[in-house]
Parts: sequence; structure tokens; C-alpha cells
Amino acid sequence: MTAPQPLLIVGHGTVDDGGVEEFRAFIDRVRGRMAPAGIDVAGGFIELSAPAVTEAWGELAARGHRTMAAVPLVLVAAGHGKGDIPAALEREVRRHPGTSFAFGRPMGPHPVLLDLLAERIAAVVPREEWADTAVVLVGRGSTDPDANAEVCKVSRLLQETCGFDTVETAFVSLAPPDVAAGLERARRLGARKVVVAPYFLFDGVLPQRVARQAREYARAAPDIDVHVSGYLGDTDALAELVVERYHEALHGEIRMNCDTCAYRVLLPGFEDKLGAPQTPHHHPDDPTGHGHGHGHAHGHSR
Repeated sequence: MTAPQPLLIVGHGTVDDGGVEEFRAFIDRVRGRMAPAGIDVAGGFIELSAPAVTEAWGELAARGHRTMAAVPLVLVAAGHGKGDIPAALEREVRRHPGTSFAFGRPMGPHPVLLDLLAERIAAVVPREEWADTAVVLVGRGSTDPDANAEVCKVSRLLQETCGFDTVETAFVSLAPPDVAAGLERARRLGARKVVVAPYFLFDGVLPQRVARQAREYARAAPDIDVHVSGYLGDTDALAELVVERYHEALHGEIRMNCDTCAYRVLLPGFEDKLGAPQTPHHHPDDPTGHGHGHGHAHGHSR
């Protein structure tokens, strides 16, 4: 009997040791979830930290697997999900002739993530106070306008489903408004209680920066009550979403958000991105010592 195709979980990477440990613990959680079905699971990063994706791919290939179901552990399909991760996987195909991969979708937007956000917010402000509470949802930020728009979509879904007074969107890097500007928008709309909600999977430099910037704003604006909720975290619910993306990659119809992707559609102000090649990141643990620029304009299933 042929063994089921394995799950390869691909993360971006972080220099924060706590974030790395959370990723590894999450891989173990998913592995335990998939073990009864006999599905092999491995995980790796494309940069900044170990284990590297090349190590995870090599482990699966050494155990006889030829086709990997690769799920990008990212919230939106920005440059990492659209280019860096698929390009890194293409590199592994060339290193291991006879192997291939089916590429899954990013995690969000998804109701599971909305539920996790709501749980994190409820931990700092009770649900009965939400009608008088504003939320500033803070994403990573990207030079890809499509990815930033996906975060705005999550903000709107959060407001539609949870009944907050208002939900503003902010970004911690690469795109405006920043955390302070998002808080100021909420204050000018009349908010007196605000929850800053980091839209991140695990701990790391950026969610820590979000919390620090929120505290800095709060010290300078004593007339507004600012709380910071936790990031999404290593949970069974997130593991179930990864399993859903795994099955979808193998058996469902996969469509990335191409309609407004700057790599495929000419968007004003982003003309330089149209058709730009995608190349994998250099990873310090990569055995070749450098990345190979064999990218393609967009990452789809193969």
C-alpha cells in the first residue's frame, strides 16, 4: 500500500528563540494530529532560523517520499507566500530529482483565525464591553498592496462578526498606517478603550515591536485606555486549519489571490513588480551557501 503524501509546513523564520520554539512545538502538535492517519510531517524555515526547509525536505525525501504537500505557514500571500517559499521549494526539487510538491494556500483569512483573534481580545477586555471598545488590528505590513488589503479584510470581518465599536488596521512595517497612527485614528473617532491586536502566528521581533509601540503611545495619551492582546499562537484550532490546507492542496482547487496581485496585474505605483522573477532567500544553514535565482512570477500548485 502506498504511503500517504507527507505534509511539509514552511515558515518564514525569526531571530527570536521563543518564536522558533513555538514553531517547533506547533510542528509536533500537527505531527501528533496526523500520526493516526499515517501522514508524515516535517517543518522548516526559509530564512533566519533552523530548521531550514532544505533540512525538512531532505528528511522527507530520505524516508522515500516523492511528492510533498507544502503548506505555507503565513497569514497572507505576500512576497513570502507568492515567491520566496515556492522558489525555495523549486530549489529542493532540483536538489532531489524525481520529487515534486503540491502547494497549499496561506492560513487566512479564515473563520478559525477570527475566532482566535476574538479569544485573544477577550482575554484583555470582556466581551460584554466590546460594543464600547475599538480594536487596532496590526499586521506585518508588505510592499505588496494585495497582501495589505487581506489584512484590512480581516479587520472588517472582525468588526462584522464581533460587534466592536470600530476596528482600525495598522502595520508594524513597510506600510502605513503604523501602530501609533492606527491608535490615533481610533482616538479621534471617539474611542476611549482600545485593544491593539497583533495579527501574527507566533512570537518574534515584530509582535514584540507592536506591543512596545502600543505601550509608548499609551504613555503619551493617558486619556485612552490601551490594551494589547496576544498573538494567535500554537493551538489545536490552528493545527486543524493547517490540516485543512493540506487536504485542499492534494484534493481541492487551489487558487491564490491573483486578481489583485502586483506580480500578475499592472497596479498603479507598483509597475516594477509586474512579472518580476521570484527567487529563494539565502539561508545560513543551507548547504550550498547561497540561493539560486530560478524563480517564477507567481507560486501556484504543481
